[in-house]
Amino acid sequence: MKPSPVREADYSSASLPRHLARGAIGFGLIIASVALVPVAGPVTLLAAPLALVAFRGCPTCWAVGLVQTVSRGRLQRRCDDGVCTLVAAPTASRAPRKSG
Repeated sequence: MKPSPVREADYSSASLPRHLARGAIGFGLIIASVALVPVAGPVTLLAAPLALVAFRGCPTCWAVGLVQTVSRGRLQRRCDDGVCTLVAAPTASRAPRKSG
């Protein structure tokens, strides 16, 4: 039997501003739900699970996604002889434009 390929989890967003907005919403909901308990009572804690939706999981998943979003296209995984490493992605050399 052939071993199945390991599939990496992808927590990244389409863009960095979108990912940061999800983080601001998630952390804002957690902070607000705890800070408003003395004012509005324990019912405000119901906002905390909404943060999990914004984070697409837990805050750690959001942080991993932030690293993936920032490094997208800059890092590449290379596996040689069963050893995998992260290397800088090769940059495409641009041919000089001909003026004319």
